[in-house]
Amino acid sequence: MNQQAAQTEIKKNNNGSLLLGTGLVVASMILVPALAVRLGLGASLTGALRIALMKASSRAVSGGCADISKTA
Repeated sequence: MNQQAAQTEIKKNNNGSLLLGTGLVVASMILVPALAVRLGLGASLTGALRIALMKASSRAVSGGCADISKTA
């Protein structure tokens, strides 16, 4: 029973990571450019924000969140 409970917990954690990663991708693809146009930000700053969000999304999905806390 313990293995089954552990597998269920891992699946729940994976779903949360996937949801977080998807949210970050949506933010980087839709929200950041829209806000940049609204605020009049330059293309290079907009690109840098999108890259940062995409990297965060990749780390969230791959489970690299522990690495972020070690470097901060």
